[in-house]
Amino acid sequence: MSTPSSLFATRASLDDAFGRRLGSLRLSVTDRCNMRCGYCMPEESYVWLPRHSLLTFEELDRLAGVFIALGAGKLRLTGGEPLLRHDLPSLVAMLSRRPGLRDIALTTNGILLAEHAAPLIAAGLRRVTVSLDTLRPERMLAFARSSRHADVLHGIEEAQRAGFASVKLNSVLIRGFNDDEIVDLLEFARGRGLELRYIEYMDVGGATRWRLEDVVTREALLEAIRRRYGRAEPEPDPINPAAPAERFRLPDGTVFGIIASVTAPFCSECDRSRITADGTWFTCLYAERGVDLREPLRAGASDEEISAMIAAVWRRREDRGAERRLAEPDRGVLYQLDGLRADPRREMHTRGG
Repeated sequence: MSTPSSLFATRASLDDAFGRRLGSLRLSVTDRCNMRCGYCMPEESYVWLPRHSLLTFEELDRLAGVFIALGAGKLRLTGGEPLLRHDLPSLVAMLSRRPGLRDIALTTNGILLAEHAAPLIAAGLRRVTVSLDTLRPERMLAFARSSRHADVLHGIEEAQRAGFASVKLNSVLIRGFNDDEIVDLLEFARGRGLELRYIEYMDVGGATRWRLEDVVTREALLEAIRRRYGRAEPEPDPINPAAPAERFRLPDGTVFGIIASVTAPFCSECDRSRITADGTWFTCLYAERGVDLREPLRAGASDEEISAMIAAVWRRREDRGAERRLAEPDRGVLYQLDGLRADPRREMHTRGG
């Protein structure tokens, strides 16, 4: 069996049918979560992936190595809530040793971050993004069914203290829930030297109560910010131009981002794909079906065989899910509840967001 490092030496890049290069991989480590956010997990009960089906750290590391060899040099660990996966720093340490890996990051809701920040950075994690949708504990309790708002704030503090190269905040905005906190959230980030990314409320996975009129659009965001701070000027990302966030700079130098997946899709530049915790690979967040990588992995397929399978699928990739959704005249919920129950891999918390 060839090692991923030898594969890396023979493959420089992999382009899809539209010339989009395989560049980053979101690796889900669990479908479980300790919050129930309304834009992701609004229901009372869920169909969970069987625990025996979840990839081991060794399997996750091996698949990541194959993807890195094909050009996906950026990894992001996701969930569910990834810090619910026991001994996650051990996986980070395994991944961070991979030749060709340019960046490894984590997205978390922050509840468990305070206790894990130092071990994660010691293991090689470089960047962390924390979800913070409201500064009001009572809103978090009502919307996400969690009373641990103080733990999220403490996790952010400890992440900064630990010395990550980057600590960012993600805020999903929903009209009537937290759209009156646009400025407050930016002030929170600004006062702590953090970069905030606003995210449009997306109609993916388990967003079973999504409505277009609940989306706080990019234009509405920029207008609210302009009224408080003045005009925000575009600020290109010199390191990762394919990143989903469109960045802006305020007159005082503060930088923030907007991920406008609903009203201004960036499908033409999307270099991302994602693997569920049980080894299903999706080439688009909106894709209905994925590719089972766990079966060949456990059946004894070599790295070369798995690499060839991934390359063949990516070369045929024509996904433009967000653009197609934008073009729908009567856009509504992507999946009804019965459709989600039939296939839990359609859920955002399973697919890794």
